[in-house]
Amino acid sequence: EITSLLSLCGGQFSSEQEIRVNSPFWILSIPSEEMARGLMKRTVCAKSIFELWGHGRSAGELYASLKNYPMHEMLPYLQSDSTYKVHIHTFNKTLSQAQKIKKIDALEFLPFKGKVNLKTPEHIFWILEDYGMDPNNVPEEPFHLYFGRWVHGQRELIESYSVKKRHFIGNTSMDACLSFIMANHGRVKPNDVVYDPFVGTGGLLISSAHFGAYVCGTDIDYNTIHGLGKASRKNQKWRGPDENIRANLRQYGLEKYYLDALVSDSSRPIWRKGMLFDAIITDPPYGIREATRRTGSQKETVKTAERSTENHIFVSSSYHLSDIFFDLLKFAAEYLVMGGRLVYWLPIYRPEYTEEIVPRHPCLKLISNCEQMLSSHTSRRLITMEKVKEFKDQDQNSYLSDGQYTPYRGHNSFREKYFSGVTKRIAKEEKDNHK
Repeated sequence: EITSLLSLCGGQFSSEQEIRVNSPFWILSIPSEEMARGLMKRTVCAKSIFELWGHGRSAGELYASLKNYPMHEMLPYLQSDSTYKVHIHTFNKTLSQAQKIKKIDALEFLPFKGKVNLKTPEHIFWILEDYGMDPNNVPEEPFHLYFGRWVHGQRELIESYSVKKRHFIGNTSMDACLSFIMANHGRVKPNDVVYDPFVGTGGLLISSAHFGAYVCGTDIDYNTIHGLGKASRKNQKWRGPDENIRANLRQYGLEKYYLDALVSDSSRPIWRKGMLFDAIITDPPYGIREATRRTGSQKETVKTAERSTENHIFVSSSYHLSDIFFDLLKFAAEYLVMGGRLVYWLPIYRPEYTEEIVPRHPCLKLISNCEQMLSSHTSRRLITMEKVKEFKDQDQNSYLSDGQYTPYRGHNSFREKYFSGVTKRIAKEEKDNHK
């Protein structure tokens, strides 16, 4: 998420520090404080951002680094008419109050001229100490220390969009935190057009609309699109007349970004050629709470005359999980703008998972592959792909495997067998959890 936002807002990871995936602290090079605040207004994974004044692998290195920090950069925040406080945060270790005071007193060489105000200070300075990730093996001294001025934090975004407070929800409405992470992976920005081919109750549209994008989606379920049928909320039997996707966006003041939601089968794209999206952000159906269906019987015997009947309800058949993902990639390759991103969830069975399971397409480059644990055996991976090649006719029925173009249908019996197993295992776990 941070990498995607840096490429969108400006900035990069600092060359001063090797990026340690397991470290809770990362050093970024960002051109301005305004850009830093912009990043924090969007991020879900980061808690706070600081202007770094010094850091080191020991207290001595930290103090030496602070003494080398330009004085003219410090002085605006150390004036006699200002107020401040110093806060200490230790990751993976708890310090006594006496230990904290001792560490703060050790910074007396810094030219603080203002008054201490612990309740409403103008400036807050932090000492950050990293004691590693292993709670059973905590070192006496920290691996790394940082000191800096607090700039901005962001935690209110998730609470204000909580699914618990949302007007229209379904059985599998996406958690607000994950929705914003997906929008950030997709680098959604103002005036983008974002599409969800499995829109459901529209939870993923809300996060994109919050960032100023125009949103639309499709779903094969007529009742869900129109807000009909049984309610998913506790102690409510049927959905009300105003429960729909538009009402959700209206609830958050985002209705002006709503284009439409249509009843459509994702395996049969309805869009004209040249209809391009800046991002496709979706959560394909899997398990028993979301049926994987598509129009047409298994033998594809629906007659043309029947299809043209205005009130005809199509016969639906099962939609194999592997086909869902490859249809999704093919659609993204054709309808994304160059540089546009596809973000979706891929369910996996952990003991049998390998990188080869992840679907590929010659027009799409894999950007990131992040895991969210669901149980000891199952998880899902947030896959982010970017369009790097124009879609051509020869890509219509192709996908990428080991650098080779291979027929799309019936392409890989191993993948089909694997995803069949994943669906059955998720369904079994859902039944067991329900019991």
